[in-house]
Amino acid sequence: MTTTSTLTDGILYITLTGDLVGSPDTQQLLLAVNEYLGDSVINCAIDLSAVRYINSTGIGVLVSLLTKFRSRGGEMVLINPAAHPKKMLALTKLTNIFTVAADADDARQQLTVAAS
Repeated sequence: MTTTSTLTDGILYITLTGDLVGSPDTQQLLLAVNEYLGDSVINCAIDLSAVRYINSTGIGVLVSLLTKFRSRGGEMVLINPAAHPKKMLALTKLTNIFTVAADADDARQQLTVAAS
């Protein structure tokens, strides 16, 4: 898995490519987020459109990250989950917990509204 992160207008955007199935993939994602948390970043958008496969460990990390951002008064949005991650979120009923955005612009709008 590859992780790309950028900070734009106070929102951390992370793009994941490959499989999110456990170490070292999940560690890479957590490090990417932790790198920015010290910069008072409280909102995050994670692009899952290029994630082929996600297992329970990957789901657990996403829930952990959501908790981190919400405990700081922020929010996390998932961008356009690919077929398998979308199916896993639905099976685990996490679609009721996560906010899902169609694209980066939609995520920015949702996070901007959440910050208001």
